[in-house]
Amino acid sequence: MKDFFHELSEGMKHTMDAISVVTVVGTLMNLLPSVAAVLTIVWTGIRIYETETIQEFFNRKKKDAGKE
Repeated sequence: MKDFFHELSEGMKHTMDAISVVTVVGTLMNLLPSVAAVLTIVWTGIRIYETETIQEFFNRKKKDAGKE
């Protein structure tokens, strides 16, 4: 699954982010069902997990565990 998200172009990722924002607004306005909100949360979580900061955090934890 990791390879799939790394192979997406930046333009596609930005498009998905825009759709995610529209989904949140629609859900807050009770225009979309709760399923859309859950899918948005999943997509946003994936995007946050992909960030350099989070990846450095997880890699640092792995390196620190190996030093013990």
